[in-house]
Amino acid sequence: METTPLNFREIPAAEMQARAEAFAAAMATRRSVRDFSSRPVPRALIETALRTAGSAPSGANLQPWHFAVVGDPAVKRRIRFAAEEEEKLFYANRASDAWLAALAPLGTDANKSFLETAPWLIAVFAVNSYQSASGETHPTYYAKESTGLACGFLIAALHQAGLATLTHTPSPMGFLNEICGRPASEKPFLLLVTGYPAENAQVPVHATRRKSLAQISSFH
Repeated sequence: METTPLNFREIPAAEMQARAEAFAAAMATRRSVRDFSSRPVPRALIETALRTAGSAPSGANLQPWHFAVVGDPAVKRRIRFAAEEEEKLFYANRASDAWLAALAPLGTDANKSFLETAPWLIAVFAVNSYQSASGETHPTYYAKESTGLACGFLIAALHQAGLATLTHTPSPMGFLNEICGRPASEKPFLLLVTGYPAENAQVPVHATRRKSLAQISSFH
């Protein structure tokens, strides 16, 4: 097995804690936004955030993800219409009463105008198989988990850059394969909406509440 030096630089304990506290404070201000501005965002900024996402850990280091970035207004409109068709069915027939009750404090409905307003949509796909140099098809491993980790990195990177985000998961999302020209071996994972929030953007108070450390962790 070929190896290379880790090149790890140890940081003094006090600086480690300060960095961790600063990052925690910055991420604590992150909110899911549904009111976006149409203000343009440079493509280079999105590309840099995607490089961060691409550094996430993955099963067997196969990096089983693909990010289809959409900025074309016509393509965004197609995605919006397709997503809203699925959302109408969800709210009318597919969602249980309990699910709808859980969503009620967020004030969501089948209207997804933000899919057209925001400057960028990032359709994230989990890659379930790949072709080797010899042309053979091989499965990837832990594609869903790996893609989830990459999405976490991406959301953090965009927030740190000063942009707002929204994770959107209409179900099913097969229309994204067709619109984005992705093969059947890739499964849509989520739509990440990003850009500047609208000047009058509001977030539900319910969405600002976070469980305490004691509620989300235990030490053994």
